[in-house]
Amino acid sequence: MNGGLGYRRNWRSNRGLFLFVTLMACAILIIGSRIGLLTPIEDSVAVPINALSAILNRVALRLNASAGDLAQIQALQRRNAELEEALAQFQAELVELREIASDYQRLADLLDYTSTTLNMEFVIAEVIALDQNAIFRTITINRGTRDGIAVGMPVVTRQGLVGRVIQVSATAAHVMLITETTSSVSGRLQTTRAEGSVFGAPNGNLVMGMIPLDAQAREGDLVVTSGLGGNFPADLVIGQVTSVRPAENGLSQEAQIRSLINFDTLEFVLVVTNFQPVDLSVFDQVGRN
Repeated sequence: MNGGLGYRRNWRSNRGLFLFVTLMACAILIIGSRIGLLTPIEDSVAVPINALSAILNRVALRLNASAGDLAQIQALQRRNAELEEALAQFQAELVELREIASDYQRLADLLDYTSTTLNMEFVIAEVIALDQNAIFRTITINRGTRDGIAVGMPVVTRQGLVGRVIQVSATAAHVMLITETTSSVSGRLQTTRAEGSVFGAPNGNLVMGMIPLDAQAREGDLVVTSGLGGNFPADLVIGQVTSVRPAENGLSQEAQIRSLINFDTLEFVLVVTNFQPVDLSVFDQVGRN
């Protein structure tokens, strides 16, 4: 205990001396530095300090550059996101404009067709449903009795005959396509005027049967409605002959017909409203009586 107290007393008594010695040493170092006595030592110490300072400076510059690059990258990412959003919006608008232009062109074609067709009145209808199964091939249009649509009216496009109305409500109608297997249309070869019956095949194509053996039927000939039977107006395009062969019974010819209409992509059609199918069943009843 006494030794510890004595040590603290000695330290307190020598603090003044220690401070004086320290101040004198500092004064000597300052004076020595001013007069150049410490220059070799300062130079020796400055070399590693300067090297360390250069390293730290390069590190700081790289960190600043990295921070600047990071900020630039973030700004570019934000700009890229904005451009992608704008591009998506422009693409949606472009798709919409293309659809409008496509609809306009189709409607313009239909209107042009109606203006060049004499003695026919039309109602433009939009296809709202399509049934292309193997049993019954129909489309549904958004026009009905309110628009003057009735059962039996022919349905056409600029490319030719689509079918005829088989059911109708106030605001819609079902149209049986000419490719349906129960459909039958009286047809005529446009070049030779040879007549036959066009019906739908199970594969969705068209076949023209009962062509006379002596009739010249060639690939590429157009087939139009003949008007016989009173179900359709005459001279509506049905399709184009792709091949001809003898019928199985050997008494006539049979032609494969390709419609000019793509029934899978129908969007707008024309309903001929001033054509009334002829009901020939009354004559059958009179004959039986």
